[in-house]
Amino acid sequence: MNNETHTDLNRRRFVGTATALAAGIAMSGQSARAGASEGELQKSKLKLPPMHKGRKPEVAMLLYPGVTLLDLVGPQAVLSPSCNVHVVWKNTDLMETDSGLIMKATSTLGECPKDLDVLFVPGGEFSVMMDPEVLEFLADRGSRARYVTSVCGGSIVLGAAGLLQGYEATSHWSARDALSLFGATPVEARVVRDRNRISGGGVTAGIDFGLVLLAELLGEDVAKLSQLALEYDPAPPFDAGTPAKAGPEIMGRMKEWLGPAGEMLMPMCAAAAKNMGKYTPLVK
Repeated sequence: MNNETHTDLNRRRFVGTATALAAGIAMSGQSARAGASEGELQKSKLKLPPMHKGRKPEVAMLLYPGVTLLDLVGPQAVLSPSCNVHVVWKNTDLMETDSGLIMKATSTLGECPKDLDVLFVPGGEFSVMMDPEVLEFLADRGSRARYVTSVCGGSIVLGAAGLLQGYEATSHWSARDALSLFGATPVEARVVRDRNRISGGGVTAGIDFGLVLLAELLGEDVAKLSQLALEYDPAPPFDAGTPAKAGPEIMGRMKEWLGPAGEMLMPMCAAAAKNMGKYTPLVK
């Protein structure tokens, strides 16, 4: 593969995650397809007990082709020892995530519990915000869920379903301003809570988000147990995780890498915003 082809491939993957801005079974593409063809599920031998003895909250996490893997797996790792996590999609076929890993939903949209403690949407390939079946599902479950939540570009998808009208929310830095098109107030923060809406920033904010949500559901002690189990004590080697910290040179290279595709997001969101009233009544 030459440099030009490699660069174009990377650009398309990034656009499908951060700018066009998981968990079931994750494995390499070869082993996943082999296991599927043989009808076998290779199970883990490690089975830990729940972190608490009470009722386990019901959590639905949306999975879809091109999902940003870490958007989903980060919160799922925080919540799964303490909650019943349903990873949902239209079917339970194998699908490819943004990073190339193969995953599989644990249940279909129709099989998902009607009444949820948490409805969660990760970011990724933004064409999902134009999918009527998905938006109808989100609007239905979101109308009853105790918490309506997202990480990264997932807040844009919630917006397209009309679920962020009148709420503060955050998203990936490249998509945050688009929230205003859906009647939300964009906030630059790692995690934003406005009443029962909780949103996390870009990709790696998913663990922060998961801990905040877990504390809401089951208390700080359970959240601290989960943090310790994950050894979540971040100390990044570089201070370049936001546009302001990255500086103009790195941001310039980022924009060059994205090319014209980086300009596609706002028009897509504007088109989706025109239809959100089909799914959730417009707030006047």
